[in-house]
Amino acid sequence: MMRGWRNGCVGLWMMLGAVAAQAGDVKVSEAVRFEQVDLVDVGVLIPKATLEIRYAGDDNFVGRPVDGYRAPKCYLLRPAAEALRQVADDLAADGYRLRLFDCYRPVRAVRDFVRWARDPADQRTKPRFYPNLDKSTLLDGYIAETSGHSRGATVDLGLERCDGARCELLDMGTGFDRFDTLANTDDPRIVGEQKTNRQRLRAAMEHRGFRNYPLEWWHYTFQPEPTPTTAYDIPVQ
Repeated sequence: MMRGWRNGCVGLWMMLGAVAAQAGDVKVSEAVRFEQVDLVDVGVLIPKATLEIRYAGDDNFVGRPVDGYRAPKCYLLRPAAEALRQVADDLAADGYRLRLFDCYRPVRAVRDFVRWARDPADQRTKPRFYPNLDKSTLLDGYIAETSGHSRGATVDLGLERCDGARCELLDMGTGFDRFDTLANTDDPRIVGEQKTNRQRLRAAMEHRGFRNYPLEWWHYTFQPEPTPTTAYDIPVQ
């Protein structure tokens, strides 16, 4: 049953990729500064958001800082950033806060992921991030050679529930970047409070124009994308 569910999701992933490709080939911008393309600092725009930018440290599936992440900061193109601020304001009224795991991702970081995936000797993070998979399969629908994050309108995030000054991350059924079908947003094995938490996040994000990637409960892209055929390779700093 699990294999069939995964195959169906990979098929959906391929279909979504084909749709994106129809918009035209993605080109890498020659910009070297965020100001040139209006990538804005979300931590400044949403000061109460929790920044847990995983790829700037070693708490991630590669087990080390990723190429292109020189600081634990979140950048998005202005329209996406402004929409995310609206999400944060909506949720704050009900006692929730955003926790941001990743935002704009430089092209060089995506290439670093692919190099890691092609190195069978490095299995340090398997128990936590891909315990049920052989590393050789991760390029089959889990790690892509190009990423929508590099276009500046995609964010990976979770939700915190706040009680006064104390905030705790909500249980979504898996951790961020878990390579498993349990991370599919509507996996039927996710029930109860975990399902409710995923639905709460999706409803808040969709209300402000973000669309979920069905294979990952944490992954959302603002629609329409401001620069759907342009990726960026400016280091996060």
